[in-house]
Amino acid sequence: MTPETVVQVLWTVSAVGLIILVLLHSPKGDGLGGLSGQAQLFTSTKSAEQTLNRVTWILTILFIGLTIVLSAKWLTVAPDFPTALPSPAVSPAVSPVPVTPPSPALPPG
Repeated sequence: MTPETVVQVLWTVSAVGLIILVLLHSPKGDGLGGLSGQAQLFTSTKSAEQTLNRVTWILTILFIGLTIVLSAKWLTVAPDFPTALPSPAVSPAVSPVPVTPPSPALPPG
């Protein structure tokens, strides 16, 4: 596998993981409980949510970094171009036909 293929696989895995982690997040909105202040009673910072946030940020940075690397084509290998073009091979059975310039038209006279 080429390095570009490995990075593309990592990019795809990070994209799918990022989608899953974003869907796992709990909603941040207070909803109707914010009107009476009841949403403040049940909010606490959990270590699971902090870990989820950290992993989401790490995957986000990885995804953006790999996107930049792949879009800039830093990993693609350029083909080796010859310094001189090869001369076309002429088959011995085919002889080139000489091209003669047209004769000039004579003025009427």
